[in-house]
Amino acid sequence: MKKWITMVSATALFCSLTGGSVLAFDDVEGDQKAPVLSLKDRGVISGIDDKHFVPMGKVSYAQSVHMIVKGLGLNIDNIRFIKQPEASDYFTNVPNNAWYAQSFIIAQLNGLPIPKDVDPNGTMTREQFADLLVHAIEKKGDFPTIKMYIQLADEEQVTPEMNGSVQRLLLYKITNLGQDRKFNPKREMSRGEAAVWLYNAIKLVESHKSPVQQEEIKVSIEKVTDDVNKVILSRGEKPTAGYGIAITGIRFEQDGRAVVTYTVSDPAPDSMNAQVITEPKAETYVSSKFKVEAEPAAVLH
Repeated sequence: MKKWITMVSATALFCSLTGGSVLAFDDVEGDQKAPVLSLKDRGVISGIDDKHFVPMGKVSYAQSVHMIVKGLGLNIDNIRFIKQPEASDYFTNVPNNAWYAQSFIIAQLNGLPIPKDVDPNGTMTREQFADLLVHAIEKKGDFPTIKMYIQLADEEQVTPEMNGSVQRLLLYKITNLGQDRKFNPKREMSRGEAAVWLYNAIKLVESHKSPVQQEEIKVSIEKVTDDVNKVILSRGEKPTAGYGIAITGIRFEQDGRAVVTYTVSDPAPDSMNAQVITEPKAETYVSSKFKVEAEPAAVLH
């Protein structure tokens, strides 16, 4: 019984973080409102409570890495390991049991430039966030930019190793300079600003995706109790072990539908995977009062 209560509590928390925009934040306005609510709907970010996102609050290194990894869908699904990787294999100050540990592992193995002795609880500067975000964007593909150099009024304040990322961030139009032509590289990143940059990065990546035929996903419902159903998404049989499916969120509609959103991953062409028939599945739990549907994770507009 204790195990079941824990599972239901975790499910309720997950749903509260990934539910639709029925509850909006009271403290988010202007150009930040749409990006923040869109990322909330995708389960990438959450507020300190249902009403407050605190957009002017500082974003920590751990929060930044986690939201970039999750928002851009970085993963290590196609890497084969002799042993399960742990955060302590790469970082001296990231506990293996920390909520953000897996995101740091994924970021490291995707080539994001994170110092070995990083303080995950420390704040993130604008140039540091730009450096991580640009590396994450370019891990997703090659994106066209205008070949030009943007002159910054405070260029001498930019860390030389991060100057290229700052330039590409501006060329990708993830953000723009103000009228003073300053980037303010050493200023601490705010939560609202980080959400806007990530939102724009996701739009850039998804706008350059090649159209693919939508795969049919089978949805199965299993009764757990009178009040709770287990929802199983399946891709059907696949020829190797390199295929995956992950649930990204649950959107609760006013008409009584619970829309489970998901992403799929396929093995890289040059990866080595066991030649065995598998059935990629993902599971979650939903109240039995909802009619369950599934759809691919929405593209940002």
